[in-house]
Amino acid sequence: MKFWRSVVVKLALTIMLLVAFVLFILTILLLEFFENFHIQEAESDMLQTANKVSVLLSQQESQSLITETVERVKSPESRVAIIFEDESLWVSNSSNTSLTELQQAWLHQDEDMAAVLENNTDVRKQMDLPNSEIEVMLVGIPFEENGAIFVYQSLDVIEQTKAETTRIILLAAGIAIILTTFFAFFLSTRITSPLIKMREAAFDLTRGEFNTKVPILTHDEIGELALAFNRMGRQLKFHINALRQEKEQLSSIVNSMADGVITMNRNGDMIVTNGPADKFIDEWNFEHNLEPGETYRKLPSDLNDILQEVITSEKEVLHEMNIQGKDLVMLMTPLYDQSFVRGAVAVIRDMTEERRLDKFRKDFIANVSHELRTPISMLQGYSEAIVDDIAESKEDKNELAGIIYEESLRMNRLVNELLEIARMEAGHFELNINQVDIEPFVEKIHKKFSGLAGDNQITLSLSKELEVPEASFDPDRIEQVFTNLIDNAIRHTDKKGKVEIHVKNNVHEFHVDITDSGSGIPEEDIPFVFERFYKADKSRTRNKEKKGTGLGLAIAKNIMEAHNGTITVKSKLNEGTTFTFRLPKSEDI
Repeated sequence: MKFWRSVVVKLALTIMLLVAFVLFILTILLLEFFENFHIQEAESDMLQTANKVSVLLSQQESQSLITETVERVKSPESRVAIIFEDESLWVSNSSNTSLTELQQAWLHQDEDMAAVLENNTDVRKQMDLPNSEIEVMLVGIPFEENGAIFVYQSLDVIEQTKAETTRIILLAAGIAIILTTFFAFFLSTRITSPLIKMREAAFDLTRGEFNTKVPILTHDEIGELALAFNRMGRQLKFHINALRQEKEQLSSIVNSMADGVITMNRNGDMIVTNGPADKFIDEWNFEHNLEPGETYRKLPSDLNDILQEVITSEKEVLHEMNIQGKDLVMLMTPLYDQSFVRGAVAVIRDMTEERRLDKFRKDFIANVSHELRTPISMLQGYSEAIVDDIAESKEDKNELAGIIYEESLRMNRLVNELLEIARMEAGHFELNINQVDIEPFVEKIHKKFSGLAGDNQITLSLSKELEVPEASFDPDRIEQVFTNLIDNAIRHTDKKGKVEIHVKNNVHEFHVDITDSGSGIPEEDIPFVFERFYKADKSRTRNKEKKGTGLGLAIAKNIMEAHNGTITVKSKLNEGTTFTFRLPKSEDI
């Protein structure tokens, strides 16, 4: 089928069919012309012979001389019949033995032949000889009063000449068609060769090979077309490169933005997203208990309602939301295809940090004052009791001195932790990086907290996925992170609850999830859990005897940042909390 769709074949067949049609019409006309020509020539020859005989009869009286002369002047295939004045009939010989002699009786049976004798008129006709199957051509002219001269011959002679002429015409037509076929394919190939090259070059352009050039073989319209094609290729390459550079520049700008960017069409399909936007969609799915596959590349339903509002009003819409304790502001703006709204672009900004800093500025002094006020008040009260001799016995004084000592230790611990955080944030913090065997390291931590978990009737489990047995980090600092997270999980989990430690180590990272089934963290508190002096609501503190300073998670965050790692939290109230920290492979630290 591809062969018949070829331009070469179509052009060649068109030329061949056109020439064949012209040759067919010309052949029919030529055959008709030559057939009439041969008949006219035969009639003319026979008429000329009859006239010669007529002249001879008028000049000679001897019948023997006349007949002898007639036998010589006539053509061998024909016969001459002479009716003399005495109405006697003489018929000449013929080399065609099947051509019978003209009979006297036939002259009166045929009206045309009888008219020659009776009306002195000429006759020219084609007829069948009586008692014979031979068709003849007959010419008759009158001679004097009762005489006539008839010349006739078989039409087979004319048919033979006609057949020979037809053979020559058909041979010439066949040669013409062969030559036409050859030149048609040659010409069509010559014409379409540059077009085929342009087609191949066009396919190369579709594959991105913009350096393809079509050779310019002629200076006609096809040559100009090839020249225009090469110019188009260069312009296309220039514009594609410009578009690619613009796209890369735009992609770099979008990906480097701290704000989330989502470009979507009218149907709510997300076309372009950057890292912060992907993270936002992840958190949205977690918040609404959706699997990632359920909404992959599809805008969540609540946000789709905002998109429809933008499409309907053709105005930008500002919307605030709270996801996993983060305060987010989304500005959605319509995108136009000329006057038609083809979609929208949403810019999502995380305002949590700004609001956190505002809250931190307000709460920092109050938190420090609160943490220091209790031990200072106790130190002051018990020291006054000693000075005023309220404690009379030595045992009472020793008891008061012990309380003062414990509160001073608590203040010292608080001040040391504040100093440690200050050193971390100031960059005066050194890590002792070593290759650590993961399995005994985490088993030791698990064993250390098993007793505390058992005392609180909490199940503490450890699961490991160790593709690589070792990792590079500061073991003391990472143990401190484990201690803070596991201790918090146990303290905030009810009896009969469970705490799960999941450790995964591969060639890319050291990954730890610590999940508890405790009371969870209120959504509005999640952004602040890693701040200094953050404490959960008192109703979530299950172990009243062990109170923290509110600095453990802040220290854990600084330790992870020093390792170029990350620590995150996901939590739902009354369902549980998951703390996750990741350390990159050693060469990335």
